[in-house]
Amino acid sequence: MARPCRMLAWGAGAVLVGYVALCALLYLQQRRLIYYPQFTRVNAAQTDFALARQDVVLRGWVVNPGRRDALLYFGGNAESVEGNREAFTRALPSHTVYLVAYRGYGASDGEPTETQLLADALALHDDIAKRHAGGQVAVAGRSLGSGVATFVAAERRVPALVLVTPFDSLAAVAQAHYPMFPVGLLLRDRYDSAARLPRHQGRLLVLRAGQDQVVPPARTDRLLKALGRPAQVVEFPAAGHDDLSLDPAYWSAIGDFLATGGD
Repeated sequence: MARPCRMLAWGAGAVLVGYVALCALLYLQQRRLIYYPQFTRVNAAQTDFALARQDVVLRGWVVNPGRRDALLYFGGNAESVEGNREAFTRALPSHTVYLVAYRGYGASDGEPTETQLLADALALHDDIAKRHAGGQVAVAGRSLGSGVATFVAAERRVPALVLVTPFDSLAAVAQAHYPMFPVGLLLRDRYDSAARLPRHQGRLLVLRAGQDQVVPPARTDRLLKALGRPAQVVEFPAAGHDDLSLDPAYWSAIGDFLATGGD
């Protein structure tokens, strides 16, 4: 009887060691699971906008230059933001749109972390606000970018905020994808939008994908609940996380919201 018990104990110990090793691997590699800048890199000569920070230069693109009002757009975790130039040109002719790559993305220097991306986002907003001193600056963010955009809207006066497939917190999304691991203890970059969004005093548009397998719709619903007041929500019940913007109603919703008193 003793031998089977020892075998069970050894087996349980091996499982525990393996589990702890997987937790350690997730902790050490977590930013590689959050950020995918390798799919977005371009040469700096291809960009037409730059903002020098203390340690890096952020680079991107400007759409519809010279307009009174502006929109600052933050993309997803593997999004090449310049791919939106043509769509924004058509959908938002009344605004100058700034598509600036996160640090480590596109032609921007550095490596992405939550602390750095949020600080960069405020610097970008403040720089663009100076460039459009006679107008107003709206902010939009998609997926990961919704966490960045929400932070800016909590820290600055943002008259109109657009969130595409947003989440309440990255920790909650990660926990949904890795239910067997203590994500709350492991995650460093948390993007806690549910705690920040109530500080936004302007208007809010949320675009919600009903078949989203990346950001579960329940996470979007929890964010809206945390807001504590009505928001404009446009539902795309048949859309997934990545194909939402293929629906013409996506661009119409953003354009109408910003062009009709949204900012």
